[in-house]
Amino acid sequence: MFAKLLFLFIVIPFVELSLLLRMSEATGWQTTLTVVIVTGLIGSYLARREGIAALQRFRQALAEGRMPGREIQDGLMIAFAAALLLTPGLLTDATGFLLLTPLGRSWIGGLLRKRFAGQFQVQGSGFGQSANGPATANPNRPNEPRQADSWHTGPSHQPAGPSGTGSSYTIDAPSFSPKKAR
Repeated sequence: MFAKLLFLFIVIPFVELSLLLRMSEATGWQTTLTVVIVTGLIGSYLARREGIAALQRFRQALAEGRMPGREIQDGLMIAFAAALLLTPGLLTDATGFLLLTPLGRSWIGGLLRKRFAGQFQVQGSGFGQSANGPATANPNRPNEPRQADSWHTGPSHQPAGPSGTGSSYTIDAPSFSPKKAR
């Protein structure tokens, strides 16, 4: 872990600085400064546009009653892309622009899903519909919020808890479909 942090905080900025200095020698410092400023401006505009689109897809998924896993992943990658684009450098800008394109997010997201497949668990309660239909309020407790019996996404649903009120699932990375936690 220490080696990865050392790489991120020392080696990458050193390489970025070297590239900017070489670009400055080849084109002049005015051109290099202009490139840094323009990529920051274009990147912030594109990040805002893609972020709004990702937020709309997230809301759409919630309205449809499905887990917005892919939408959350896209939103995180867009936020990371915006941070990369605001950091001066050629490699960080290239990576940021790659993350702002849907094709780039799909490619990098696939790599991340393969890398972290089955390593995360989601605890769910009261999301969407239960196995018995829509969530209903408890008539004996009118002030209690509406809750579903458990998170239901398809025929493979089986409640984990003894009362059926909460479930533990591992997200299967390639398809984002829940599978029963061990």
